[in-house]
Amino acid sequence: MATLIRTTFIKVLSTPQGGKIAGCTFVHHRNISGKSLRETLPPRPPKPAPFDYVNKDYTWTRSFFDRTTHRFDENSKVLVVEGPVAAGKTEFAKVLAEDLGMKHFPEATMDIHYIRPNGKDLRMFDDQVPEDTRTFDHVNFNCEPNHRLAGNFQIQMLMARYGQYIDALAHLLNTGQGVVLERSPYSDFVFLEAMFSQKYISKGVRSVYYELRNNTIEELMRPHLVIYLDVPVKQVQDAIKRRALPHEVQGKALTKEFLTEMERQYKNKYLRDISTHAELLVYDWTGGGDVEVVVEDIERLNFEKYTEREEPKMKDWRLPREVEWADQRALYTNNKHYLMNLFNIPRLDVPELLTSADDSYERDKIIHGHPAFIHTEGYTDSDSGLLFKNKIPKYTEYI
Repeated sequence: MATLIRTTFIKVLSTPQGGKIAGCTFVHHRNISGKSLRETLPPRPPKPAPFDYVNKDYTWTRSFFDRTTHRFDENSKVLVVEGPVAAGKTEFAKVLAEDLGMKHFPEATMDIHYIRPNGKDLRMFDDQVPEDTRTFDHVNFNCEPNHRLAGNFQIQMLMARYGQYIDALAHLLNTGQGVVLERSPYSDFVFLEAMFSQKYISKGVRSVYYELRNNTIEELMRPHLVIYLDVPVKQVQDAIKRRALPHEVQGKALTKEFLTEMERQYKNKYLRDISTHAELLVYDWTGGGDVEVVVEDIERLNFEKYTEREEPKMKDWRLPREVEWADQRALYTNNKHYLMNLFNIPRLDVPELLTSADDSYERDKIIHGHPAFIHTEGYTDSDSGLLFKNKIPKYTEYI
C-alpha cells in the first residue's frame, strides 16, 4: 500500500476542514470531494450548462450574461500527477479523475504535433523528406538520445505540454469541471536537465529552452495540487523491463544515470518550487497504492485557507473580481494561438535547432502535395461559397 511521505515542504492536514454540521447534513465547502463523499451530500442547485469553448469564442459581450465562477464548485481544481517513467501515472490519474468527477488529460506526446486534424500522421513522410526535417518523437529519442534533433524534441515537448495545459484551463473555466493532468509544463525541465547531464543536448539548446520557458510559463495559472508517485530508480528500471516496450528496453536513453538525475531534479528542484504555489502530496509508490486512500488525503486539504494578499500559495486562483475571471477565461479560450506564439523567439546561434530554408521548402512541398493536405482543414474540392467560409477551426495546431 502506498505510504504518504511527509517532508519539510509538504503540508497535510490531519483533520477534515471546511465542513459544518446543519442538523444531520454535512455541507462541504472548501475541500475537494470524492465520489463516496459526494453521494452523501444533499442535491445541489443545477449549474449553467458547459460552454462550447471548442467551437465558440468567449467574447466581451458574452461575459455579461455568462459568468465564469457560476459553474465552479469545490472540485473545480487543477490536479497534476507526477512521477518517474513507468510509475503507473496513467492508470492512477485515470482512476483518480473518475473518482473526483474530473476530466483526465493523458500525458502530452509528440502526437499533438504530428497527428493532424484530418487523422494523417506526419511521420508517414519521413522516408521522403530531408533528414533534418523528419519527425522525432520519444521512440526516436530512446533509440538515439544523442541525435541532433533531440534538443528540438524536448523543446517541442515543452510546447506540447504548454498547449495541453492551456486546453485544461480553458476546459475548467468554461465548464467548471476540474482536470487531472499527467505531468505539466512546470515539470518538463526535469527531462531537459537529465538530458543535459548525460550530454544528450548542448549548452546552447539548454539556453534556448529556458529562454522560451521563461517567456511563456508566467501566462499560465499554476495547479492547485501536485501528486508525486515516488518510485526508487532500481524499481523504475524493473518496471521498464516489465512493460517491455522495445524502444525503452533496447534504447540508450533511460540509463541508471539518466533516471537518477530525473529523480534528483524532481525532488531537489521541482517539488520544492511548486510546493510554494500548490498543495503537494508525495507517496511511496514502490508497490503501487490505493486511489481511495489518496482521495481521502485530498479531501482533508483546505484550498481556501490561503487568503493573505501576499500569500503565494493559490495566488493564481484568488482573483477578486468577476471581470478578472472573464479575462483569464477569454485568454485561454480565444487566444491559445497568441500564447503559443510566445515561443517564437529567434535564436540563430544553436545549429542543431536550425533547418535550412531549402530543406524546409522540400518538406513543405512534399507534405502539401499530398491529397490529404492540399486544402486547409474544413475545405474540400467541392466547396462553394468560400467567401463565407473563412473561420479557422479552434483548438487546432498547424504544420
